Amino acid sequence: MAPPSLKEFDDGEGRRKFKRSMSVELVIDAFGMAKHIDNIVLFSGDGNFRALVEALQRRGVRVTVVSTLLSKPPMIADELRRQADVFTDLAELKAVISRTLEIV
Repeated sequence: MAPPSLKEFDDGEGRRKFKRSMSVELVIDAFGMAKHIDNIVLFSGDGNFRALVEALQRRGVRVTVVSTLLSKPPMIADELRRQADVFTDLAELKAVISRTLEIV
């Protein structure tokens, strides 16, 4: 039997597979933390999270969304980017978080 957070299904060829909905778990966790935090950072471009961002904002939580506009097509849904309090493009973070690999 699969754990409660996993959905078990047959792939049509007799193989048992498991599927987990991380997005549902993320929403549940974010709502659970909302009364204890001022800011949250969401690393996603999925427009389905726009409603989550709006709901968190109604609870007084500022939301930063991190994704990118530079890919073709962009990895961020326009409605999610516009809903966020702050949008940070991954390209902006590159200079801050990257390092040069030195081969010795």
